[in-house]
Amino acid sequence: MLKTTLLHPEILRVCARAGHHSKILIADGNYPASTKRGPNAELVCLQLMPGVPTVAQVLRAILSAVPIDAVNTMGIPADDPYAKFGEPPAWQEFRTLAKEAGVTAPIIPIFKWDFYKAVESPDHMLTIQTADQALWANVLLTVGCRTT
Repeated sequence: MLKTTLLHPEILRVCARAGHHSKILIADGNYPASTKRGPNAELVCLQLMPGVPTVAQVLRAILSAVPIDAVNTMGIPADDPYAKFGEPPAWQEFRTLAKEAGVTAPIIPIFKWDFYKAVESPDHMLTIQTADQALWANVLLTVGCRTT
């Protein structure tokens, strides 16, 4: 029996193959996951029904299984109508989950179009498409090294 809270066999398989600097994208329900991914990335669709699961739920599971060096969110361009609302609420939840998991790296936004470019890199191993309806809830993880 596994000790990690992550149990999804396909996600575990890809995470086991990922090495230092590999990228894992946990995408909200609005992200164009079929077209915005790296050439080596696998896509796992977890949409059960609107809002289930959320990016935060998947993030918690991934953080239980994989060491993480960097966490990036999709930054909001200043000309986007949502920018006037400030930081999306999901980002604080991501910070809390990362801290609970012992991730010391800050969560750093990457502006939308640069975020897409970062995801399209050859280091991108996995996209997990959620049904999260929160706006700007995409999170890109950079896999770290196991030290113990």
